[in-house]
Amino acid sequence: MSDQPVMHVKGRVLVGPEEVRDELWVVGGRVTYDRPLGSRDVVTVQGWALPGLVDAHCHVGLDRHGPVDDATSEQQALADREAGTLLVRDAGSPSDTRWIDDREDLPKIIRAGRHIARTRRYIRNYAHEIEPADLVDYVAREARRGDGWVKLVGDWIDREVGDLSACWPRAEVEAAIAQAHRLGARVTAHCFAEDSLRDLVEAGIDCIEHATGLTEDTIPLFADRGVAIVPTLVNIATFPHLADGGEAKFPRWSAHMRRLHERRYDTVRAAFDAGVSIFVGTDAGGSLPHGLVAKEVAELVTAGIPAVEALSATAWGARAWLGRPGLEEGAPADLVVYGRDPRSDVGVLAQPLRVVLNGRIVG
Repeated sequence: MSDQPVMHVKGRVLVGPEEVRDELWVVGGRVTYDRPLGSRDVVTVQGWALPGLVDAHCHVGLDRHGPVDDATSEQQALADREAGTLLVRDAGSPSDTRWIDDREDLPKIIRAGRHIARTRRYIRNYAHEIEPADLVDYVAREARRGDGWVKLVGDWIDREVGDLSACWPRAEVEAAIAQAHRLGARVTAHCFAEDSLRDLVEAGIDCIEHATGLTEDTIPLFADRGVAIVPTLVNIATFPHLADGGEAKFPRWSAHMRRLHERRYDTVRAAFDAGVSIFVGTDAGGSLPHGLVAKEVAELVTAGIPAVEALSATAWGARAWLGRPGLEEGAPADLVVYGRDPRSDVGVLAQPLRVVLNGRIVG
């Protein structure tokens, strides 16, 4: 038995979108629905409880200039924790953040290793910058370094073209994705534009980040192949600013970015209506601050996704997709408590009453 006090969470426990219990107990840092016998030291928490939120596109250990020191990484993780994000899929970081795994007070991280980009086709100091002949080897390297994910940069601005364009030939990306799958890793890719998507999906990719280039031609392909998207709408909101900055040098790229921004909500809603799996990600850690998960859920609702589905994209559904437990019997007690039912008003996600991580109140 742990020396932690027993915790009693009562009110409404949202085990799933439709499964609601009146209470749960935390014993030894884990969830149980059986009332423990003979407990004298009991901490009571009351409200609407959700599994710890998921940010499925986040970058701990990274800022706009590249890798950061451990103290900065810690502050990033704490900002996520305070927002109720207790599980992060780190979608690419040049920093070694394994030390966070030893901290029971910091969110759990599923890493995708370091970004893999084409030479001079991504943000400086972020990625391994390589040529297609080396793609398979680098994917194998990051598959072994990560926690079951690998992150490619699927498209970026081509300065000779003056616009976004695909980074990898079809044959090389097929071989690289096959290698990742042989090593037990899933593959995702940063993609803003339209022209890289079909090759990546037909090559067997598992997820696309941002996915602003989805069209009526490629959305059915995503649905048929079971390829998920993480739209990062709080990041897409910055496209007009980026376009303004690049207007003088790359007018074609700037116009393209504005078009992608203008149709962002329609794109996400069309994907949802077609049955594409959508998950919450903020893209925090580059130019954006951490702790934006509530804003991203609200953006999905603005795009026309029903509140319960948007909530699942950061709670039950996201955890199942990443292979991590929610609030089932015996699971680590990672949960967030709110004053109102978040299924009725996702805005309450911005106001957690209590954050419980590994059975301890941390916020």
